[in-house]
Amino acid sequence: MYPSMKAELAARDGDLRLCLLLGLAAWFLFLDHVPHNAVSLLTMRNFGFSGATDLFVFIGGYTAAILYGRMMLERGFVVTATRIFKRLWQLYAAYIVLFVIYIDLIGNVARQSAAPALIGEFNVTGIVDHTIRTLIHGLLLRAKPLNLDVLQLFIVLMAVFPFILFGMVRRPNVTMAGSIGLYFAARQFDWNFSAFPDGRWYLNPFCWQLLFVLGAWLALSGANQIHAVHKLQELAVLRGAAWLYLLFALAVTVAGKFPQASIVPDLLRDAFPNDQENLAPHRVLHFLALAFLFAYMVPRDWSGFRWQTLQPVIKCGQEWLAVFCAGVFLSFAGHLVLITGPDSLAMHVLVSFAGILIMTAVAYYVSWSKRQDHKPAFRTPTMTGLPEEGRFAK
Repeated sequence: MYPSMKAELAARDGDLRLCLLLGLAAWFLFLDHVPHNAVSLLTMRNFGFSGATDLFVFIGGYTAAILYGRMMLERGFVVTATRIFKRLWQLYAAYIVLFVIYIDLIGNVARQSAAPALIGEFNVTGIVDHTIRTLIHGLLLRAKPLNLDVLQLFIVLMAVFPFILFGMVRRPNVTMAGSIGLYFAARQFDWNFSAFPDGRWYLNPFCWQLLFVLGAWLALSGANQIHAVHKLQELAVLRGAAWLYLLFALAVTVAGKFPQASIVPDLLRDAFPNDQENLAPHRVLHFLALAFLFAYMVPRDWSGFRWQTLQPVIKCGQEWLAVFCAGVFLSFAGHLVLITGPDSLAMHVLVSFAGILIMTAVAYYVSWSKRQDHKPAFRTPTMTGLPEEGRFAK
């Protein structure tokens, strides 16, 4: 079993579809995080039940399984857990830096500008009256400033990932069944983490773990399971059903944004609420339909990956953490520009384009910086005319 799993993981390593989707998710999250941004109408969440967060969490579980799965098979649980916790610390450190600077920036801008409503809008009210307490709860991941919820969720998922991966390597189907059971139990008994100063997490980890574990399960699936998936993709009936469900989700979503249009009956629209906190089942089904069709239409060796127009998206996916952190600050800066400047469609487009351009520049810089760390500090001059063993014998 293990040799075949190693071979499957090696075959899936370096799949550019993952980088492309992560890059798109990072861009969409930035656009969605700028309040009242007209360009955000073009993101995933406006065309169906699922959105960029679903894509981000699923791909995160898939890539984590590929990255650490082979290590688990070759070097065991202890070594793999230490490497995962090392990555977890990097995520947590990035979150702390973001949290401290982010809330301080919002507080200062709100106090010095004519926009005090920013404090409440970005959910950092406690920073004014209870600064120390807010910072402490932020360190414990209990504060919930706007736009940091995705990173908080990912930190919690990575904290338990060593145990998920251990189960996936040995009993993948049992582990996946346990994840499904936890998802339905959390929805049934209303489990969630409490937040400061009140309320609960925007993204319930007990429910959202389903997409993360599902991504890991698919990444670690064997050749027989992948072959079965390919067989299902060849069935025109299933592809047609997936397209019909996507069209239905599009109609319901548009009807929810424009209720006066009466595209679908109110009763049907109310039956599919946008339950993002607990990851509604129809939202999961919508994402699976998207993934099913995408995997069929975009093979791993797709020639489009060589297009120059897609390289910035792929690069942002490869450096997703730095890009995501930059996007959090840029979303606040973009919102500030929109509420203090002219409110026009041209300004919305300019802010969105500038933000994506800066995020892409950050991705290329981080990639370039990493390459410099692997280059030798200097080249040793080669002395010609001497035998190999005598070139440096002086």
